[in-house]
Amino acid sequence: MRDEPSYLPPPEDVLEIGAPEQFAALSHPLRQRLLFALGHRPATISRLAAQLDAKKGNVAHHLKVLCEAGLVHIAGTRQVRGGTEQHYQRTARRMVVAEPQAAGTAAMLAAVAQELDLSPAETHLTLRHLRLSPAKARELGETLAKLVDDAEEYAEDQPVHGVLVALYQQAQPDSPWSAPSSKLPKVGRPAGS
Repeated sequence: MRDEPSYLPPPEDVLEIGAPEQFAALSHPLRQRLLFALGHRPATISRLAAQLDAKKGNVAHHLKVLCEAGLVHIAGTRQVRGGTEQHYQRTARRMVVAEPQAAGTAAMLAAVAQELDLSPAETHLTLRHLRLSPAKARELGETLAKLVDDAEEYAEDQPVHGVLVALYQQAQPDSPWSAPSSKLPKVGRPAGS
């Protein structure tokens, strides 16, 4: 087995997604899956293509889009058999979408659906609708974010598990018996974590 170069952790702990080119980059399921795959360590185009069962040309194209959007960068290079191998890495350990857009959300959900289909282990998928006050919704969002952050074990020999957390207020038509709709405070939503 070849020696793997050592890499520093991503340059940022949290990156807030907000630029139009970032939203455009997040609007494709393969780019979402690339961000998922790069969540724990850098990888080459060849390794990513094999891991995601995708063509190297497609992976290279989508990595270029992610690099141009500032979501991925080249963490290192090394010479192999007369060529240069590039190792790609996410620019942040966590990416938070403050103002989700429909295309990016749809791509993220499509990428998660693909990951669920390919999962070799039992998966858990639950959708619940809860009646919550704005304060209780904020508390739940903070608790979920902390729970996910605290669960990470950082053990290289353990399998990677995907976690998608969403908390949103369901849109309801105005009716005489419903309370006036109030906008919940924004809770950061992870992208490609």
